[in-house]
Amino acid sequence: MEVAERNLQHVHERIARACAACGRPVRSVTLLAVSKTFPAEAVRKMHAAGQRDFGENYVQEGLAKIEALADLRGDLQWHLIGPLQSNKTRPVAEAFDWVHSVDRLKIAERLAAQRPAHLPPLQVCLQVNIDEEASKSGLSLQALPEVAQAVAALPAQSLRLRGLMTIGAPSDDSAARRRTFATLARALAALQAQGLALDTLSMGMSADLEDAVAEGSTLLRVGTALFGGR
Repeated sequence: MEVAERNLQHVHERIARACAACGRPVRSVTLLAVSKTFPAEAVRKMHAAGQRDFGENYVQEGLAKIEALADLRGDLQWHLIGPLQSNKTRPVAEAFDWVHSVDRLKIAERLAAQRPAHLPPLQVCLQVNIDEEASKSGLSLQALPEVAQAVAALPAQSLRLRGLMTIGAPSDDSAARRRTFATLARALAALQAQGLALDTLSMGMSADLEDAVAEGSTLLRVGTALFGGR
């Protein structure tokens, strides 16, 4: 068995156990393989093992891989999960399928305006800085409702707000991590109660995916457990 196939199988087994532990169907969780710093060939091998969704942190690196793997484009979903500056929105709008890291209305407006008409709507999540850490990007919980309503009102043929994303607290304390994830889940539920049709919680990585699944994650951003250490 290839390394990629073995690693992918192991992560899926972890997800299955986590789902069973909290009574969730496995199909309610999507695995996003975070391929940052790994070459296009590593993505190709992971695709051959059965993976379809890939996440990149850096715009230029992601664009280069999308181009290098153009022959697989119809069978891959590309997600930008790292910070996005306003001067780089156009190539992202033209090339990616998802953006998880929208942290202000201006970014969403530019993405919507620059999304080519022949492509499906760009799927986006709002990044929330739950713990208000200075080193992290993201909206505050206080600012979230107003920005979410404004993003949801952008042209539906260009952009669709799907949900929320956060980065878990860097802690070995499972209870602390779960509190962060539970807070994001409550924020999503509050927006749903306001009438927004949201369905995505992008939270959880290699070290804390079990905690994220327990608190409702629908999209796990896993890199190290799939590709190895960086």
